[in-house]
Amino acid sequence: MMGTGKRFFPLGSDIMEMARTKVHRKKRQVAILIIWVLLWEAGSESIQYSVLEESETGTFVANLTKDLGLRRGELAARGAQVVFKGNRQYLQLDPKTYDLLLNEKLDREELCGSTEPCVLPFQVLLENPLQFFQAALRVRDINDHAPEFPAREMLLKISEITTPGKLFPLKMAQDLDAGNNSLQSYIISSNPHFHVLTRNRSDGRKFPELVLDKALDREEQRELRLTLTALDGGSPPRSGTTEIQILVLDINDNAPEFAQELYEAQIPENNSLGSLIITVSATDLDAGSFGEVSYALFQGDDINQPFEINAITGEIRLRKTLDFEEFQSYHVDIEATDGGGLSGKCSLVIKVLDVNDNAPQLTMSSLVSPIPENLPEVIVAVFSVSDADSGQNQQVICSIDDNLPFLLRPSVENFYTLVTEGALDRESQAEYNITITVTDLGTPRLKTQHHLTVTVSDVNDNAPAFSQSAYTLRVRENNTSGGGCSVPEGPFAGHLVDVSGAGTLSHSYQYEVCLTGGSGTREFKFLKPIIPNFPPQGTGKEIEENPMVRDSFLFS
Repeated sequence: MMGTGKRFFPLGSDIMEMARTKVHRKKRQVAILIIWVLLWEAGSESIQYSVLEESETGTFVANLTKDLGLRRGELAARGAQVVFKGNRQYLQLDPKTYDLLLNEKLDREELCGSTEPCVLPFQVLLENPLQFFQAALRVRDINDHAPEFPAREMLLKISEITTPGKLFPLKMAQDLDAGNNSLQSYIISSNPHFHVLTRNRSDGRKFPELVLDKALDREEQRELRLTLTALDGGSPPRSGTTEIQILVLDINDNAPEFAQELYEAQIPENNSLGSLIITVSATDLDAGSFGEVSYALFQGDDINQPFEINAITGEIRLRKTLDFEEFQSYHVDIEATDGGGLSGKCSLVIKVLDVNDNAPQLTMSSLVSPIPENLPEVIVAVFSVSDADSGQNQQVICSIDDNLPFLLRPSVENFYTLVTEGALDRESQAEYNITITVTDLGTPRLKTQHHLTVTVSDVNDNAPAFSQSAYTLRVRENNTSGGGCSVPEGPFAGHLVDVSGAGTLSHSYQYEVCLTGGSGTREFKFLKPIIPNFPPQGTGKEIEENPMVRDSFLFS
């Protein structure tokens, strides 16, 4: 396990300032190309780790705290997350030490196929403040697959007049491992007539060719049986074998020849089964059965290959559904054999064209709700987007509704942050329903929507307010100081003294009023509030109501 090339990408003022200079703050649709520009400007170095495939779950990968140059316990305090593209999570953080551990057994061949090196990029996400660290996990191959031939036996028909030096293409073996662990060479059992060569195809795979060293004599030996062995480069090497049966034929002095040595074709990945891809043609100058040609495909895996050929016409058609995301091209060898057993060979390269058949994916990494009112530019959510298609079909646009006080901002690589556009007011709106729409640029355009509900938490930012600026009190004359007390008339909503708050004060109040002062003056005094629906306590007076007077009261 190792980590090299340390570099991190903070979501700080530098990167965000670059984003602000490229994208208008009010614009809510941001193309994924902007992210690539930001990442290019920021740099491409990342922390590199490696692990052998098939390692057990929980295997130690790295001391992440040390590699990122953080303090002990900082990863836990800042809610560290490991984020891969899509829904797979190949690594996990130890809940106690926050060391980086394997989350599952990894199969290099399943993850990357023939691609080497097998690298799985990921990000380490920290909060408070928000930071991203770019990293990659390389899955190293072990020699866990032996070469395999598509058939246990091959049949060759060779004329006795074939001159030494003639080459005969053979079906190649397949080895799922990569690098030195993949197929490296072929050998053949000892015999006086043939040896085998190991050739390299244009796609890097190795195939065998049988070379005739000594002329055959049908009268001396009508049939030969040889063992062909494929060897990989592992330590120790693994091998696979097949039997070659060679039938020696009487004179047939012309082998079929194709019009082209290399054919090329293109086919969209959504073509229907049975559709024609290309027609190949070979001719044989011999007459009779020796001039009749039949066609066959040489494929690495005849059972699973998606193509078939008409043995008579040479038409190659689709027999299984294609998937550009799985294979972008196929290299197929075609053999034409005449009635005397002589054969010719050509190659066909089929390129699969991508169609927009994958909708974008949105992976939510962080969501904060509720958020406090009155604070500007609060980070509400952090998420990433991806699309399994290629080219323009892979490019995506993220957007939210225009009438919401939120903004989408691009971060490193494929990450976005959802932030408030300004300070929110809970009293105006306490809850927001936000739909994030991710749309690709393919034809037809495909989209994915993610729905969020964000609530706004209250702060005490509103003082109580009277419902009226002035009130009228009616009192019977000659009333003595300290006379009867009463409360405003009418229903609760129309009380004379109605104090309410738009925020934390959720009730209205009544106030008890008494007449005070000497013989020369008369003053009213508010004694205490009376909670609605409860009678006043300790006044010694009954509340009197006059249904004829609104916003006033009398003293008896």
